[in-house]
Amino acid sequence: MSIASTSVLETREPSLGTPGLGSLLVLVLGTLLLGYYYGPAQGALFLVGGALGIALYHAAFGFTSAWRVFIMDGRGRGLRVQMILLAIAVVLFFPFLASGTLFGNEVRGSVAPAGIGVIVGAFMFGIGMQLGGGCASGTLFTAGGGNARMLVTLFFFVVGSLLGTVNFDWWVSLPSLPPTSLVTSFGATGGIAVSLLIFAAIAGLTILVEKRWHGSLEVAAPSPRRGISRFLRGPWPLVLGAVALALLNFATLSIAGRPWGVTSAFALWGAKGAQLIGIDPTAWSYWQTPANAKALSDSVFADITSVMNFGIIAGAMLASSLAGRFAPSWDIPLRSLLAAVIGGLLLGYGARIAYGCNVGAYFSGIASGSLHGYLWAVAAFAGNIIGVRLRPYFFFEKKILLRNDG
Repeated sequence: MSIASTSVLETREPSLGTPGLGSLLVLVLGTLLLGYYYGPAQGALFLVGGALGIALYHAAFGFTSAWRVFIMDGRGRGLRVQMILLAIAVVLFFPFLASGTLFGNEVRGSVAPAGIGVIVGAFMFGIGMQLGGGCASGTLFTAGGGNARMLVTLFFFVVGSLLGTVNFDWWVSLPSLPPTSLVTSFGATGGIAVSLLIFAAIAGLTILVEKRWHGSLEVAAPSPRRGISRFLRGPWPLVLGAVALALLNFATLSIAGRPWGVTSAFALWGAKGAQLIGIDPTAWSYWQTPANAKALSDSVFADITSVMNFGIIAGAMLASSLAGRFAPSWDIPLRSLLAAVIGGLLLGYGARIAYGCNVGAYFSGIASGSLHGYLWAVAAFAGNIIGVRLRPYFFFEKKILLRNDG
């Protein structure tokens, strides 16, 4: 997923059209059918996924291009908006994670061990972000929005996720710190204070770098729309996207009992696909844990993460139709196609061994106060630096020499 340096702009007169009507029908019927067969919570989470897809697409909100723009050009507006996203999330999450309940329901954070697997996996994921053209949620919303190349990335993302489960137990056995959360270490108030200081420091660093490189901070381009038309058809301000994503992640926490995640579903889809072609993933220890074994034996529509992913795709398709930009093209250069394959594999494998992606580990992990979320961010950013240097070989970009002012 990428916070684009420019907003998503229309290229022709907006019209809902067949894709938009189809996606709207899927969202409505899907919510009703999932609610009927799997319970109201499952239907509600599908609808939350749809709202996430709309917000992601209309705000062009993600991580990949924001990190790339900062690495290449020193522009930090996208990174600063990410800090706003995280700040809102920790303020919303920490009090309820500390109490363990939200609206009377038990809740838990996305907290995982911080060790070698996280470092290696996040580093791989960072390279994959730049080659694949997006991250986890970015792959979903751009694919749903009609980007045919991202369907290739998504397919190999799934393949890479499955491969990550083959020797997952080996990665788990490597040295790591136990699951650690700022919420349990400092309490809700202390954890929020520590988190906000970290976010402010990162935002401040981006301001210093940007002013040093350019003399002033980047200003968002004016929108061609105003009022309700802009809300329905985009483009949204990045800050509005940040607010929407934080609130929708909080809604996920309240309904599902845990924060938003993406990539565990990709591993599940890969395992079910493997079964269809005669491969038995149940021999791998990853699929022998009670939760994963149950997910593999149940319908994919019983899986919360899968249902939300389907919703994201449908919501993004609806948003792209409203914006007049749903126009898939399969004219993909060979080098770009190769980058999608390599990037997808790195994204999938990296996310699995790192306990999550830019959503599950970075956004939801840090929103949960998890140390592994911060470690993931550092390692993934390092991977992005390598990925940015590799991009010119696949996308015919000018080779990047990172600026050094001494």
